[in-house]
Amino acid sequence: MIRRLTETDWVLLREVRLASLAESPAAFGSTYARELEFDEAEWRQRAASSGWYVAADAEEILGIVAGYHDDSSPPDQRHLVAMWVAPEARGSGVAAELVEAVVTWARGDGASEVTLGVADGNERARALYLNCGFAATGARFPLHSDPARGIDIYRRSVDPLG
Repeated sequence: MIRRLTETDWVLLREVRLASLAESPAAFGSTYARELEFDEAEWRQRAASSGWYVAADAEEILGIVAGYHDDSSPPDQRHLVAMWVAPEARGSGVAAELVEAVVTWARGDGASEVTLGVADGNERARALYLNCGFAATGARFPLHSDPARGIDIYRRSVDPLG
């Protein structure tokens, strides 16, 4: 089941986000140490201002992802970030469901495209995003958490709701 988080879910967001950063530190532009320092107000603001989604079964959280709009980006562009699937759920289809949750959120938020970055060495994520309809843009940037590594930018067009 995929569920959107709200501000009242800030403790769950914190728990799962920190678990993702601890389990897969090389996959993200942020770090466990950085986000461990966030206070309750920061977690509440994050949960309230972006499209955070979790995938869960009856017993545990299986993954998390977020969609957001950056004020420096075009008004019709949204970004998919913070994608993580628990090791035991990888290959189960959960990741594709999380991607589609963000794409649906973006469409409903008036976006015409969703972008994301894939860190060097994360070929499994790269394959997932290509299978979900994303295409490489040719843009490349240093990874914030490790500037010696890069990220490639991908995009997917979405039809805004009419």
